[in-house]
Amino acid sequence: MEMLHYDFMQRAFFTGGLIALLASVLGVYLMLRRQALMADMLSHVSLAGVAAGAYLHLNPTLTGFAVAVLGAIVVEYVRRFYKTYSDIAVAIVMVGGLSTAVILMSLNQGINKSFSSYLFGSVVAVNRTEMMLMILVAAVGGLFFTIFRRPLYQIAFDEDTAKASGLPVRPISLCFSILTGMIVAAAMPIVGVLLVSSLMVLPAALAIRIASSFAAALLLSMTFGLVGVFSGLTASYEWSTPPGGTIAFVLLVLWAGGIGVRKAWRKLGKRRPHSRPEAQTPVSSPIPRLAEERSEL
Repeated sequence: MEMLHYDFMQRAFFTGGLIALLASVLGVYLMLRRQALMADMLSHVSLAGVAAGAYLHLNPTLTGFAVAVLGAIVVEYVRRFYKTYSDIAVAIVMVGGLSTAVILMSLNQGINKSFSSYLFGSVVAVNRTEMMLMILVAAVGGLFFTIFRRPLYQIAFDEDTAKASGLPVRPISLCFSILTGMIVAAAMPIVGVLLVSSLMVLPAALAIRIASSFAAALLLSMTFGLVGVFSGLTASYEWSTPPGGTIAFVLLVLWAGGIGVRKAWRKLGKRRPHSRPEAQTPVSSPIPRLAEERSEL
């Protein structure tokens, strides 16, 4: 393909593929933990780090990364004060991040012009520092999910049961939150602050609806993430549209199409005269089926 002859498109597909795989896996765990808004919150918090870096004449990418990790740690500790209403912690930290970003941006009007790439993403302009950061995060994330796959699975469904079984819930949850902040900060150059949650939520949302097991949900989410990113980058190159917005739109269309096909398949199954009763009424959500796997872990 012609577009792959360019170095910037090669970097775009390489880094986009890395983040798509990592963000899609993370999204499944966030969905099961009912923390889908955490990615959106941390992206806004990282914007405060970007603004601080620009104001202090530091590398905005690195300061945004550091602040996103710090925000993830703060969320984990605030969440312990509101165990029943864990979403309050997300709202509190988001307010802090946004207010800080607005104040820092107002102190230096000159930095507003360079914020469009952070707000909407520009994966075709990924520099060497951002690419190395993504590779590092992908390596750490892959190792973390490989080692703690089963504990994360148990914690995602029931923290109290996991704690009773002897799992170190708090340290694992803290590490998970830190990794979430790292992935969000690394994904910012691709889809931007305003759209980073789409890369994590949409592939996982579709995978959870159609998967029959937890492993299948992870594989499907990664597949949808890769298809969305690669298709979005291709469409962006062909039609000269913003990469971040195009990727998010493709993922949204993919989610809507997948849900539509699933509903059509269910209706077709009900109309089959010779189909068995158990095939006519599939489970409405795979989450109960995923929960059955806990006995095997």
